[in-house]
Amino acid sequence: MTAASSPTNAASPSLRSTQIAAALIVAVAGAGTLAGAWYFQLVVGLAPCPLCLEQRIPYYVGVPVALLAAICAAGGKAPLARVALGLTGMLMALAAALAVYHAGVEWGFWAGPTACSGSGPVLTSGNLLEGLQQARVARCDEAPWRLFGLSLAGYNAFIATALTLVAMRGAMAK
Repeated sequence: MTAASSPTNAASPSLRSTQIAAALIVAVAGAGTLAGAWYFQLVVGLAPCPLCLEQRIPYYVGVPVALLAAICAAGGKAPLARVALGLTGMLMALAAALAVYHAGVEWGFWAGPTACSGSGPVLTSGNLLEGLQQARVARCDEAPWRLFGLSLAGYNAFIATALTLVAMRGAMAK
């Protein structure tokens, strides 16, 4: 058996297509999720709280890693694609956990960070009235937008969970 025909060196067409599809689904949906977050921030005018910003970090890392997985799979490097998809799945699982935590803070299931939950702006000097009028605080414990009862954090929990499953399916494909 030659090295080119060895099963460890060449990915089957089925494995290759599964890995490419999983990687591209995660990359495109992850980029779309980020685009949606930026849309709500820049167009709709919803200022993100610190937890909202933290939820974006796994996507910022996961989208390029998913693209790397697609490139590896397309090049027949199934083991490297598997590792990249596994890493992508772990990043999306982290995004899901952060989103569930944030949604729980919004619903009052547990306390959020003291920096963005439960109180208004801290004013130490200057004109109190002017400071209150100009203060724009994005609170972690208040959802500024909901659709069918779910906040953006709630939707992110579902999206990130689905992307975790897709990435892990691609990583475990044989």
